[in-house]
Amino acid sequence: MLKGIDPRLNADVLHALAAMGHGDHLIVADANFPVDAIARRTTLGRPLHIDNVTSGEAIAAILSLLPLDTFIDDAVARMEVVGDAASLPAVQQEVQTVVDEARGTGSPMSAIERFAFYEHAAAAYCVIQTGERRFYGCFSLTKGVIGPEDAAAS
Repeated sequence: MLKGIDPRLNADVLHALAAMGHGDHLIVADANFPVDAIARRTTLGRPLHIDNVTSGEAIAAILSLLPLDTFIDDAVARMEVVGDAASLPAVQQEVQTVVDEARGTGSPMSAIERFAFYEHAAAAYCVIQTGERRFYGCFSLTKGVIGPEDAAAS
């Protein structure tokens, strides 16, 4: 156990978050996501897990450490509901609230069609599977940067 780090973040997840670079994508997937098959194609090459939590809880823990990319408009994306691209299920609404709180501003998540999301996930740095059982609890986060403490000193 470490001070100041959300206990939901296990050692494997912490290592992946630290190893990622600016612009790398991280996938947070629900319990139904084909995590093993897709994670084998990622940079990390194996699935990670944050068990027994919802997508929103996992993303809140991740965003307590991971900066979101501010250079792009789609730093957070969600899997579209098949046949209803504009629909925002409760799980996606919850994650939108978590993201807005982390950013300090409201900015809607972009949407990625289901099969395009699978391809996007395969090109990610890693995939983290949660215990989320609600459908469409799959999200992509793009890592940003942490600037110097004092911009004038650099």
